[in-house]
Amino acid sequence: MSRQIGMDCIGCKPTPRPGHVEYSMEYHVPLIRKITGVNLGPGGISKHAADYNLLPPDTVRRFYDAWDYDFLWGTHDGYVNWSEAGRCTNMGHAVYAADGSDQTASAVSPFTEPEEVWAFDPVAEYGLTPFPDLVSRFEQDYQQRLAAYPNQVCTGGYYKTVISGAIQAFGWDMLLVAAADPSKFARVLERFGQYTLHHARAWAQTSIEVYIQHDDIVWTAGPFMHPDFYRQVIFPIYRELWKPLKAAGKKVIFCSDGTVDVFLEDIAACGADGFIFEPSNDFDKIVRSLGGSHFLAGGKVDCRTLAFGTWDQVKAEIDATLALTRGLPGHMFACGNHIPANVTDERCLQYMEYLRAHW
Repeated sequence: MSRQIGMDCIGCKPTPRPGHVEYSMEYHVPLIRKITGVNLGPGGISKHAADYNLLPPDTVRRFYDAWDYDFLWGTHDGYVNWSEAGRCTNMGHAVYAADGSDQTASAVSPFTEPEEVWAFDPVAEYGLTPFPDLVSRFEQDYQQRLAAYPNQVCTGGYYKTVISGAIQAFGWDMLLVAAADPSKFARVLERFGQYTLHHARAWAQTSIEVYIQHDDIVWTAGPFMHPDFYRQVIFPIYRELWKPLKAAGKKVIFCSDGTVDVFLEDIAACGADGFIFEPSNDFDKIVRSLGGSHFLAGGKVDCRTLAFGTWDQVKAEIDATLALTRGLPGHMFACGNHIPANVTDERCLQYMEYLRAHW
C-alpha cells in the first residue's frame, strides 16, 4: 500500500508497480479477519451482509494495507435524504452478501406520467444544504477518512449526478418514457446538473485532491439514448460541473457502470483526468486512446470469471491486463466491477498472490 503510489498513478507518473484497489471486499468478513489476525471469537462469524459494519475501522485499515490498496473509492451525496424530502424511487438492491441478506425489492415509482417528470426540479423538490455548511461537513468527512486510512488516497465525489440522479428520482421505466421527448428530458437533466453543481462547488472548496463523478449513463450493451444526446446535453453539463474543481486544482475521475468506452474521449475533453470502468469495455481501445495521459482504473479481470470461471481463466485475464499495461503510467489494477461475497476466500487469496507475484 502507498498513498504516494496512488497519487502518482492518478497523476500518470511512473510508479514502482501498478496502482491497486478492489471494491466490495468489505463483505468478505471472515477473510478480512483471517488476514488481519482478528480473533473470530466463540461461535465463528455469520455471513450476513450487515456484519461488515461490525468490522472495527482499524481492522479494515489493516486489511487495506495488507492487500496493497493505494486508493479508496468514495463519494458523498450530501446531507439531504431524498426519500424523506420528496418524491423518489427505491430501485432495490441486488445480492452482494453470500446469503442474499442485503437484497431489497424495488418500490413503485411515484411518477406515473411523463409530464410529471418533465416538470420536475430536484432543487425545489428536495432542497439544498446551505453552501457554507455543506463545505464544512464535506471537509470534516474527508478529514475523518484521511485519519482512518492514511495510507490510501481518499476522495471526495458525488454519486447521483445526472442520469443516476434521474434513475433514483423516477425509476428506469419513467426515465425511459420521459426520454422519448429529448428536448423536454434535456431540461430535466440540466436541473439535476444544477443540483449536482452545488455539491461539486462545495467539494472544490475542501482540501480533497481527487474527486469522483459517478454517473451510470449507459447499459452493459452501451448507450440507451442516441449518442448525439449525450454529446449535446449530458457532456456539457459535466464540463460545467468540473470547472470549479479544475480551477481549484482537483483531479476529476469519471466513473460509470456499463459499456461507456464509446464516450471516454468525449468525457476526457470535458476535463476528466481519469476513468473507473467495468470489464465490459474494450480495454485495448481505452489503453490505445487514453493510456499514459489519463488515469485508468480497471482491466480485463471480470468478477464473473473470478466467481464462476476456472483458475486458468482468471490467470489469463490477469496476464492479459498486465501485458497491456506493464510500464504504463496511470494504470491502477482492479477487478471489475467488484469482488462479490460469493467468491471464495481461497480464490481471493489465489488472485491476490498471483497478482503480487506478476505485477
